[in-house]
Amino acid sequence: MAMKERNALSFSGWLALVMGLGSIATAAVVFAMVKEHQQDPGAYVGAGIGLFLFGLLLLVGCAVIGPNEARVLTFFGKYTGSVKESGLRWMNPLAGKKPVSLRARNFETAKIKVNDLDGNPIEIGAVIVWRVVDTAQASFDVEDYHHYVQIQAESAMRNLAMHHPYDSHDDNVMSLRGQSEAVAEQLRKEVDERIRAAGCEVVDARIAHLAYAPEIAQAMLQRQQAGAIIAARTRIVEGAVSMVEMALEQLSKRGIVELDPERKAAMVSNLLIVLCGERGTQPVVNAGTLY
Repeated sequence: MAMKERNALSFSGWLALVMGLGSIATAAVVFAMVKEHQQDPGAYVGAGIGLFLFGLLLLVGCAVIGPNEARVLTFFGKYTGSVKESGLRWMNPLAGKKPVSLRARNFETAKIKVNDLDGNPIEIGAVIVWRVVDTAQASFDVEDYHHYVQIQAESAMRNLAMHHPYDSHDDNVMSLRGQSEAVAEQLRKEVDERIRAAGCEVVDARIAHLAYAPEIAQAMLQRQQAGAIIAARTRIVEGAVSMVEMALEQLSKRGIVELDPERKAAMVSNLLIVLCGERGTQPVVNAGTLY
């Protein structure tokens, strides 16, 4: 059964501090009076011991809680609540007081090697920013919430890398390198779901390291360059075909020149060479008739 945080009974510690110091000072005065009443010292000794113990309990119950800090109280093994109010607070002096920081903290995961969606080995690492939101869960539901968050973050990062390709030339496919913002948001949500059991939440998550594994880095670089060339050529051809179609349509619409199928084929061939060629073409001026 998951623990749920609740507020523990606590008060301002300034009154307890003053009363505690006053009780101990009074106890010292009472002990000093024992010499003057040696015939019946028992009452003074008892009063002095009582005042001293009362003052000691008041002082032991005082604790200074800083901003974004908390104390988790346990009384004989039972969780009695958490105190989050900052300042000097007084709480049960017999309860255990475990400090838990509520500040945001971050860590960088180890660079792990994993296969992406295409089966390519890659190296990936991330920076996770997180904090504790439920002190009871963080203290009692997991053994060590710091270690728990680190392990779950690496597990989520490994799962994320396995469901996306390293790179993709298709804009509709989410890739680790191409859509970094969307990938980071997905990583944040997945890590957040995993560490909720430890009473923690993720503030931010970012991919800090992403690369192909060394054994295939050179080959994948060549493949990536080839893929980029093919993608660029595909777009160039699509644009060239559209431009040729538009040229033929405008010539026909305006009646500038009538072309038979053979001349249209020659014109299409020449325009595609001009538009798709890597180097600039040299024009040839035809000074004769069209036919």
